[in-house]
Amino acid sequence: RFIGGSMGVVVGEKITRAIERAATRRLPVIVVSASGGARMMEGALSLMQMAKISAALTKLGAVRMPYISVLTDPTTGGVTASYAMLGDLNIAEPGALIGFAGPRVIEQTIRQKLPKGFQRSEFLVEHGMLDAVVPRNELKPFLQRALEFFCDPVE
Repeated sequence: RFIGGSMGVVVGEKITRAIERAATRRLPVIVVSASGGARMMEGALSLMQMAKISAALTKLGAVRMPYISVLTDPTTGGVTASYAMLGDLNIAEPGALIGFAGPRVIEQTIRQKLPKGFQRSEFLVEHGMLDAVVPRNELKPFLQRALEFFCDPVE
């Protein structure tokens, strides 16, 4: 049964292994995220994946390989609170909802109305939380330029 794109132990392990393999082979990493956060049915083991992936990204940085994070709609919860926002370059699709808690939860908590477009990719770029908003049909050439900027040419 599909559970709304939540990140559990299996997903966390796969992402961690991919990053560790990239670090060993000195390859850049691009992760495309769309998630409602950690898979709460798995409890603490699911939450531990955020730290595990973040630690693997530290290893990638130690070998001076870039991590590019692409956020799609929605990218929320623990995924946003961890690896989705740790990129050397953080980009998002237009109109993507990105945040830890949803706007309704925040409004109920602070008892205030949020600014228009709050937690949307364009708002986050304007406030320095993302590097760029890139439409999906422009993503391939954008990523190619980014990799050319970050990486030495392959001989």
